[in-house]
Order: sequence, then structure tokens, then C-alpha cells
Amino acid sequence: MLESNIKFSDLVQVFVYGTLKPGEANYKRFCAGKVVDAKKAFVKGELFALPMGYPAMTPGDNQVHGYLLSFTNSGILKQLDVLEDYHPARQDSENLYSRKTIEVYQGEWLSLGWAWVYLMSLERVDQFAGIHQPDGWWTGSGITRK
Repeated sequence: MLESNIKFSDLVQVFVYGTLKPGEANYKRFCAGKVVDAKKAFVKGELFALPMGYPAMTPGDNQVHGYLLSFTNSGILKQLDVLEDYHPARQDSENLYSRKTIEVYQGEWLSLGWAWVYLMSLERVDQFAGIHQPDGWWTGSGITRK
């Protein structure tokens, strides 16, 4: 639930599909106590499990399931950029992930608006021998999406 004194326009929204989801490895360190709202959601894309123990998402037409996290502190993006090895001044090919905006949905394609997401190039996914996850769900802790 959003606190009544927080304006929606003041929020930083990030769609997460991997280790930043509630219950996953990086949630406690980067998100716990900072998230003011978390909604199960999905986006259009392709999801891959990487052998290093975390996922990657590329552009595509399938559904990738995760959470729309809302933060009040815009500094969260700098922290997440470090985690995702992304720096806005570098070329995309020099970053592990690129931070882009993407439309986020719930239910039967009900738009929740736009949020930041970290995407990896398909070439990089191929270099890492990523395994396509056709159901669009990744977990490192055994958490199901139901």
C-alpha cells in the first residue's frame, strides 16, 4: 500500500525479475525498508537463466514475470546501477546491462505505467550461454509466482 502522503509522481519505479524480487538474494540488501509498494506484474520480453546464478532479460514478445517496486528515494537507481554493472556514460556494449524504461502490466494487460528495467543484449546472453525460460519466471530461491 502506498502511504497517503506520497505522491505517485515522486516515486521511482523499477520492474525486477531476478535477484531483486522479494525473497531473492539481493532484495534484503538493496530493497528492504526502501520499497513503499510492490506489485506482481509482467512486461514484454524474453527471460534467460545465466550460469552465474542470476537471470537476464532481452527485448521480445513473451511475458516476463516479476514485481513492480516503487521507491521514494531516487538514489536507488545509482545503487542498482552498480549492482547491474551499468553506467549511463558508457556505451551499451561496455555495460553488462542497460537501464531502459518499459511498460508494465498486471492481469489481462492492464497497464501499470512505465518503469525502469535492466536489459541485457541477446549477444551477451549468448556469450554467457543463457538458457531461455519460456514461462517467463526465474527464481534462485525456489519461490513460485502463484
